[in-house]
Amino acid sequence: MADIKALTDDLTRRMDGALESLRRDFAGLRSGRASPALLEPVRVEAYGGEVPLSQVGTVAVPEARMLTVQVWDRALASAVEKAIREAGLGLNPASEGQMIRVPIPQLTEERRNDLAKAAARYSENAKIAVRGVRRDGMDQTKTAEKKTEISQDDVKVWSEAIQKLTDQYVKRIDEALAAKEREIRQV
Repeated sequence: MADIKALTDDLTRRMDGALESLRRDFAGLRSGRASPALLEPVRVEAYGGEVPLSQVGTVAVPEARMLTVQVWDRALASAVEKAIREAGLGLNPASEGQMIRVPIPQLTEERRNDLAKAAARYSENAKIAVRGVRRDGMDQTKTAEKKTEISQDDVKVWSEAIQKLTDQYVKRIDEALAAKEREIRQV
């Protein structure tokens, strides 16, 4: 691969993946504010197996501290309620026919600290992924130099471009973490 544009495009795509994964992880952290993403990990016993909640009902946010799940099949309402209760999210749903209300309880200070630590772990994992992508890019650069596809001067330019890209993504991860920590603390 003797083209810096192709290399940086590939590395950017892969680093974007790490950032997107971090955003999904953050969405699953309960910050005291209702978010449909909070129920994404919930799996419901239905149709002879376990299916994601999104395949049996619609999750909505009618107010800041309440989620609702409109179950499409009335027969699955109790299974959905049970799945939410047993998902380990600390939620206590209440069923009203096909509508299940899920109040989001106030967070304790201890729980906020735990969530902040979890957010920090998620961001560190994202940084590790970004650094892994950087390492792959540097290895590709060295391989291209060994095959005499690029010069030593190009190696220096490419390495600087890869490091600059890495620094940008690490900064974006730090900013995402700071925003999530503010969200956890302010509710």
